Amino acid sequence: MTRLARRSRGPRQGERSGFDRRLVAPMVLGSVLNPVNSSMLAVALVPIGRAFDVPPSQTAWLVSGLYLATAVGQPVIGRLVDTFGPRRLYLLGTALVGAAGLLGTLAPNLWALVASRVLLGLGTSAAFPASMSLLRSESERTGEKSPSGVLTALSVSNQVFAVVGPALGGLLIGTGGWRLVFAVNVPLSLACLVLGALWLPRATPPARAARTDTPGMLLFAGSLTAFMFFLMDPAVAHWYLPVLGLVTGAVFVRRELRADEPFIDLRVLGGNPPLLMTFARQLLAYTTSYAFFYGYSQWVQEGRGLDASQAGLLLLPLSVTAVGVTALTGRRGQVRGKLVVGAVCQCLGVAALLPLGGDSPVWLLVLLSAAVGIPHGLIGLANQNALYAQADPARMGSSAGLLRTFMYVGALFASAANAVFFRAGATSSGLHSMAWLLVGVTAVFLLVCVADRSLGRVGRDA
Repeated sequence: MTRLARRSRGPRQGERSGFDRRLVAPMVLGSVLNPVNSSMLAVALVPIGRAFDVPPSQTAWLVSGLYLATAVGQPVIGRLVDTFGPRRLYLLGTALVGAAGLLGTLAPNLWALVASRVLLGLGTSAAFPASMSLLRSESERTGEKSPSGVLTALSVSNQVFAVVGPALGGLLIGTGGWRLVFAVNVPLSLACLVLGALWLPRATPPARAARTDTPGMLLFAGSLTAFMFFLMDPAVAHWYLPVLGLVTGAVFVRRELRADEPFIDLRVLGGNPPLLMTFARQLLAYTTSYAFFYGYSQWVQEGRGLDASQAGLLLLPLSVTAVGVTALTGRRGQVRGKLVVGAVCQCLGVAALLPLGGDSPVWLLVLLSAAVGIPHGLIGLANQNALYAQADPARMGSSAGLLRTFMYVGALFASAANAVFFRAGATSSGLHSMAWLLVGVTAVFLLVCVADRSLGRVGRDA
């Protein structure tokens, strides 16, 4: 009898009934692969552009390629996690991360690097849905309705690596060049494979063979890809891309409403407005977060004149603040106050970009970085806790994947904004124009948080 089968019967007499702490290491390490790769690249874009003699509008594909692959891959792999169990998808995904690291290390040109990032996006799409699925199964086994400690550990680790990434990337670039930013994925992948093979439970064979909605997955991927390609290079000449996305999306909706076992159960999702609002908040919050993250990192190098290592260190205070805020608030299950405060702080943070210029003192840049860590520490954990409370337990993997999809769609909006406003380079005027857009986005985010009365119920019965 497998470990997962034993768990489904509950703990035996004399057995510990608490959460299996051996799962924490592979869950945490796997889930940080995406944020650490996203954030390390923030300080590598300028050196890569110089190495291949390409402008920021082309290096933006390194960002967009990963987020496009992740936005499509997260719900698809999440649904496969629901069907086949987390172990095999976790191991397959982390193996792809190692392959992507090798390809990026040896890449002879920019487009080989883009291919590496796409493969990396697909590989890193498995760990978060697998972790959320494991959390739900452990919650059912132990009887703990909300494993807030483990959720906080996941959020803190993601915050740490997301904001330590620029400093790590700057250190790697200073030590051996930008290729080390890709090479570091090989040992990380090996560590995940070893921990996952040792400690993740094997899936119990299902009572009946579950059908995989492959046509639904392909239609979803096709529709989202068409929209994302348009966002990466919005132009009237590319009008056919959103049209293709709408047509494919309409066919997808029609199929999913008729399918016996749909990839995304739109009836269930449509009947869950609180979860839909969580997805909308995720989209708005991370459009701002990623636009700031990549835009600010490029500006301090080109507009302010710092090198990659200094730019990475400049973002380190953001990490300290974010981790401190998450640690202080993580045990509280209520999310409404966190989201409202996070939205206000995010709005003030992007507004503070408006007076910056080429002669802005470094202490002011450090202070701004630290202040922006406050919403980083509040919003991600709050949305994650809201999802855990609102999602259908049987579809926790795909719901978690969709949460990440909306996060990376926001990242793609941010990448498109960076490409538009920094078309002639990361200038101060481009930074100011982007800041005005982000002030509007954060204002809408704040309104959504205040208007959603369902948030008041999340965490009260944890």
